[in-house]
Amino acid sequence: MRTALLQSSGRPGSVVENLRVLDEAAGRAAAAGAGLLVAPEMFLTGYAIGDDIAHLAEPADGDAADAIAEIATRHGVAVAYGYPERAGDTVFNSAQLISADGTRLANYRKTHLFGCFEQDHFTPGEQPVVQAELGGLRVGIMICYDVEFPENVRAHALAGTDLLIVPTAQMHPFQFVAESVVPVRAFENQMYVAYVNRTGQEGEFDFVGLSTLAGPDGVARARAGRGEQLVLADADPAFLAASREANPYLKDRRPGLYGSLV
Repeated sequence: MRTALLQSSGRPGSVVENLRVLDEAAGRAAAAGAGLLVAPEMFLTGYAIGDDIAHLAEPADGDAADAIAEIATRHGVAVAYGYPERAGDTVFNSAQLISADGTRLANYRKTHLFGCFEQDHFTPGEQPVVQAELGGLRVGIMICYDVEFPENVRAHALAGTDLLIVPTAQMHPFQFVAESVVPVRAFENQMYVAYVNRTGQEGEFDFVGLSTLAGPDGVARARAGRGEQLVLADADPAFLAASREANPYLKDRRPGLYGSLV
């Protein structure tokens, strides 16, 4: 499945403008043959927007989800995007996957909140593995900091995730996560990982870009630079199956030895 990574911070604070950017990117992705477009963490509203996070938060089935379903349907491409989700009085840092026919396939709430900023504005989610079937692949979702916990990604591997999409807001000086950690996660768990970042200065944060689609061989199939960019690469089920056959990590595990880890 050809996967498009939208590296952009859009316009923080403007849902209307960010929907416009997403619409334009969906058109370009579809024209390039992509079956999936992934946007960064909190793309719908912006990340460093302070109390506007709570003001702009929407339910998973809110107006913005309807607008993105219309974009996905019109362009014939599935869309995954980050947004602040309101559930009653609670706000989550969430990511949602909508199919090319406008169906809401999966909604994930970030389980590991990074730093005081996120801990002050969000409640952590409690469901570590969220998946959906798309384009012949089992697609899993997590958000940014979540991928830095090996237990999280291994849980996806054991649940059969083929392509893990990770909307992110990775900032300086932690670019080694995009450069080194993400390809290793893909290799040690035998999956594709699509890590899709924001870029540029936003409030106190300097987002580093470097979005990547890493394969199960630990090799980046696509790597963005530091600026606004749409990059594309393929998640190939046949290559994944061959890689899993050749790499014995998951088969050679000895779970009985690992009880002390939890």
